[in-house]
Amino acid sequence: MVQAVTFDFWDTIAIDDSDEPKRAALGLPGKAEARIELFARHVTQHHPHVAYEQAAAAYAYANQRFRHDWHTEHRTPRVTTRVYYAYEYLGLEPKPGHYGDLVQEVDALVRHIEAMEIRIPPDFAPGVRAALAELKQEYTLAIISDTIHTHGRGLRNLLHQQGLLEFFDYFIFSDEVGASKPSNLVFRRAMNDLGLGPRQIVHVGDRESNDVTGPLSMGMWSILFTGIIDRGSEQSRAHAVCRSYRELPGLIRRLP
Repeated sequence: MVQAVTFDFWDTIAIDDSDEPKRAALGLPGKAEARIELFARHVTQHHPHVAYEQAAAAYAYANQRFRHDWHTEHRTPRVTTRVYYAYEYLGLEPKPGHYGDLVQEVDALVRHIEAMEIRIPPDFAPGVRAALAELKQEYTLAIISDTIHTHGRGLRNLLHQQGLLEFFDYFIFSDEVGASKPSNLVFRRAMNDLGLGPRQIVHVGDRESNDVTGPLSMGMWSILFTGIIDRGSEQSRAHAVCRSYRELPGLIRRLP
């Protein structure tokens, strides 16, 4: 019998990239472009011998390395690590006795990158508040989410802004636990934190590779959420497909 429901965050609770039109309305570049510009300006200001194009290429390299870590090794290095990947690419190693200067330089840049999705927040899925309020009366609720540019603290902040933080008892963010979906480590951590067996937990998320394959490998229930984006639900191995939050409580109750 299901006793807990775990949720993905991006494209399940919050609508990924829904902040992009807001940025455009303010005359701001898209986030990907803004991060490259921010990094390149920061580096060329502190290291004038580095050309802007070199700095931009370094950040592109860091993004590529991050994607390898994420998709192949199932971990999401923090933004700090991603920035150091780019610094290494440029050969910007700390000088003897000046390591603290480099740390301060990187920290200032990282704070700007991590805050981007908090300053201009995304929209949230229609009906999510009502569904969470209903589910909270019957189940323990938790979040299992990978973190890309916005860390776990930032995602908690976004939930707090929407008045949704109070619905959740546990949070498993990839930057905090050292592993990302679909790693068994993530879902085993969920079972340990919740104190429940796999058939007592159902996970809800939008990606087959992360939010269906991961839970199924641990014997958990899985519901594929397509209320924001449908990435091929007709081929899903999930126990159920949820097309809107209005359906979710009923789908969970009908699980054996």
